[in-house]
Amino acid sequence: MRLRGIRRSKNVEVRGGGRRSLGAKGGLGVVGVLAVLAIGYFTGIDVSPLLQGGNVQQEQSIGSMPDEASVEFSAQVLATTEDVWAAVFRDQLGRTYAPPKLLIFSGVTQSPCGGANGATGPFYCPADDTAYLDTEFFTALDRQMGAGGDFAAAYVIAHEVAHHVQNELGILPKVNAARQRASEAEANALTVRLELMADCLSGIWARNVKGLMERGDLEEALNAARKIGDDHLQRQAGRVPQPHTFTHGTSAQRAGWFGRGFDSGDVGQCDTFAAARL
Repeated sequence: MRLRGIRRSKNVEVRGGGRRSLGAKGGLGVVGVLAVLAIGYFTGIDVSPLLQGGNVQQEQSIGSMPDEASVEFSAQVLATTEDVWAAVFRDQLGRTYAPPKLLIFSGVTQSPCGGANGATGPFYCPADDTAYLDTEFFTALDRQMGAGGDFAAAYVIAHEVAHHVQNELGILPKVNAARQRASEAEANALTVRLELMADCLSGIWARNVKGLMERGDLEEALNAARKIGDDHLQRQAGRVPQPHTFTHGTSAQRAGWFGRGFDSGDVGQCDTFAAARL
């Protein structure tokens, strides 16, 4: 992705971190811990109990601040989302877009939606209109998930921004209210539709930054979408995929809805809640 000369968003806050458990005694080991953290990054699941079950005992100091290269990259990607969604809201929806803030941290931090660390992964908090990003996720994306490349990383940032778009459109609060009234399986099904819509909206962003894309960038994003499908992650964990437990959609669904947004560029084409089949 060609970001040279692209401005940095001003809606970025950088926080220093604390300490994170990385080693183990008679448990997961460093490689196992990294793999578990990677699952947490892309499923939105707090995997702390898995780490505790692995008897993780050693700690590594994360350092005071995230690395500048990751901050620069993230701030520039966020700026592209601001430009894209300002135009899409104006041209397609007749509205003014209010961008989110991106809080970049290393190790652990707090949000109005709860604690944030390597086990919770990147997430969007509607309470403060902020996406939270641990810079370690770039490493997990590449080494643990097999979804390397700068555009793959940019896609994940765009996905979190897409949740803010949903919040701006009033979709997120309605779905959250419906999930609270639903059974676990029904709530999971609603979450899948919400996440696939975010993938589609991410595709709209990608369509509008094609001028910044390099050879292979689109495949990087599609590969990332496939690698973080619920069915793929469950197979990677040695489990038979169980659709009623899915919260983000299958690999095919995630890549398909991203592609739908990329091909159409139309917010109306991203209405997963109106789709008979996902």
